[in-house]
Amino acid sequence: MYRTIFPRDLFAEFDRLQREFSGLLDGTPSIRGLGRGGYPALNVGTSPTSIDVFAFAPGIDPAAIEVNLERGVLTLAGERKADAPPADAKTTVHLDERFAGRFRRVLSLPDDIDPESVAATYTDGVLHVAIRRREVAQPRRIAVQ
Repeated sequence: MYRTIFPRDLFAEFDRLQREFSGLLDGTPSIRGLGRGGYPALNVGTSPTSIDVFAFAPGIDPAAIEVNLERGVLTLAGERKADAPPADAKTTVHLDERFAGRFRRVLSLPDDIDPESVAATYTDGVLHVAIRRREVAQPRRIAVQ
């Protein structure tokens, strides 16, 4: 009697429904980030002297990451190779959540950056791009006489 009303594995069906709703709402955190779903996930911060961009991209060869700055637009591009096991008759992949493939992130930067003083470092899976601001754009205190 219960087999006709409920699916065979009720918990598996609930899990499937939860994944479908999560995909529709696009508000659940994942390796690609929260909300927009871009890869790599970015943190961007500013200070009076610089703009710092952190891209979280573990497992990528630093030489394969392209960092370009042109006309106030920072572009991060590259490719992450798939780490799936070799396909054969004995291997089955049940879950593959790690992003693989080409990626490209584009950021518009403020007008007061100095395109001649940009530094990019890659440490422990985190790409850090530091862009200095121009001296004339930095706030300064003026002495009152």
